[in-house]
Order: sequence, then C-alpha cells, then structure tokens
Amino acid sequence: MIIHSAPFASLDVFTLYAILRLRSDVFVVEQASPYPELDGRDTEPATVHIWLSDPAGAVTACLRVLTDTDGTARIGRVVTAATHRGQGLAARLLAEAVALIGPRPAVLDAQTTAVRVYERFGFVATGTPYLEDGIEHITMRRT
Repeated sequence: MIIHSAPFASLDVFTLYAILRLRSDVFVVEQASPYPELDGRDTEPATVHIWLSDPAGAVTACLRVLTDTDGTARIGRVVTAATHRGQGLAARLLAEAVALIGPRPAVLDAQTTAVRVYERFGFVATGTPYLEDGIEHITMRRT
C-alpha cells in the first residue's frame, strides 16, 4: 500500500471521487446511516486528506485531519474498504495523522468498536458514549 496526503485543493478529481465513494459506501450504505456525509469541512484550507492506495491506484483507506477554531486537530472520517479490513491500514493512517499533527492537542469521535485502535496512538476516551446516526460513539482526546 502507498500512503498519500494532500489538502483538498491539491487532490485530483479521480482521487477525490475515490475517497468520497469509499466514505459513502461505508458510512452511508454499509452502516445504513443516511446523513450528509459531505459536511463542507473537506474543503477547508487547513484540512489534510490522508489515504492509502493499492499498486493499481485504488483507494483502500482514508481519513482527514481538520483544524477546529481553537487550533485543536480533529481526526475524522476514518474508513477502510471492507475488502481490506484487518490489515492494519487504519493504524498506518493514524500514525501518519499523528505525525502530521505533532504536539498539538487532537480530538476525534470514535465508533466505540474502534476505541482500542485510537488508544494505541495516545487517545483517551472522555465523557460517555452517545449515539450518532444510530451508531455508538465516544469522544477521544490526545494532549
């Protein structure tokens, strides 16, 4: 797998389409969560998209790193194609995201089934679990 990162403005249309298609396939179709997956934050100038592709160029996993108004980094839209799960791809993306973020505080809203993956990168669950689009999540922070 090849790792890539780029701000929205630098993404070519084919890569952007592949990233958005993967997110839609998993978050909207597979997880049956009809919500506005395109929330406007992908295009923010500080947003960095990180993704993995196979040798043929197909996007197999991706995430985005946002910057909240207080300067905190926010990791989101972490997704791996069903055909590539269990290979540690999310961990590779998270390692890249944490390196990009550096010493800044970071936050994410994890599906509770994925908490252990984020804990390996220094994230700690805060608050109590909550439902978002019918899926249990919990906020996690790294200071």
